[in-house]
Amino acid sequence: MRKMKLRDESEAWKGVAEAFGRKARVYDDFGRQHPNLERMRAKVRAHVQQLLPPGGRLLEINAGTGADACYFAGQGYWVHASDLSPEMVAEIRAKASQNGLSQRLTVQQLSFTQLEEAQGGPFDGVLSNMGGVNCTSDLRAITSALPALLKPGGVVVWVVMPPICLWELAQGLRGDLKLALRRLRPGGVIAQVEGLPVPTFYHSPGRVRAAFGPDFQTLRLQGLSVFTPPADHKDFPLRHPRLYRWLVGLEERLSDHFPFQGWGDFFILSLRYQPSLSPPTLLSLPKLGEKGGRQARRRG
Repeated sequence: MRKMKLRDESEAWKGVAEAFGRKARVYDDFGRQHPNLERMRAKVRAHVQQLLPPGGRLLEINAGTGADACYFAGQGYWVHASDLSPEMVAEIRAKASQNGLSQRLTVQQLSFTQLEEAQGGPFDGVLSNMGGVNCTSDLRAITSALPALLKPGGVVVWVVMPPICLWELAQGLRGDLKLALRRLRPGGVIAQVEGLPVPTFYHSPGRVRAAFGPDFQTLRLQGLSVFTPPADHKDFPLRHPRLYRWLVGLEERLSDHFPFQGWGDFFILSLRYQPSLSPPTLLSLPKLGEKGGRQARRRG
């Protein structure tokens, strides 16, 4: 895919902001009475809470309407939620005020490609949930800013849409090859969000890891909705409760194991920021045979 000129890229992000601005009005309604989406959010939150105790400072990028930001603020975290869409930002502020969380939850309209402007750092953790980072092909545009925002030892939890989704691939058996193969297109696809086109790119775990570089240590990789249907199949658990429970059980057994850990509607990747140490200063060592030479070589 050709690299966009700055003006084209700016216009594209305006289109993304408008699309998700429209989504802000309906997103919370979609999440109500949605057992699978609730299950997925609970698993993501558990990842964060296992790595970052309450009281930590958490930056959420592409925070949407603030469901996770409000949850973590309510659990005792200090949260700074950011999103590109002004409508999403307004929803987060309203939720924070309604739930008495404004002291623990701050909000900023900000693209994840402008994280050098993020307020409130340094942070103990950075969260990106539900495939927000799939809106860009250039993950380095996000990750390059994280070392300046994270404390040493800080954690990152990203939820990313991968190329392999078994549920969608299975649709090829029903003749829907367009859906079955869409995630495998190397140049990404154009998704329709509230009637507006949004570029979407599907990233493998290896590609995401590579974007972080050597200062980030992988802690855990887990497939999410590997066997259960993708999030847009809202009614499946209600129409097929026994089958849904069986699929959830299968996922619980296999989603941490290769190759399923990198498959699904999403995968959860957790990393720890361990900045490289500066090269040690070279000492002037005594020549062999001089007094103390052996001890000096050992210290060196």
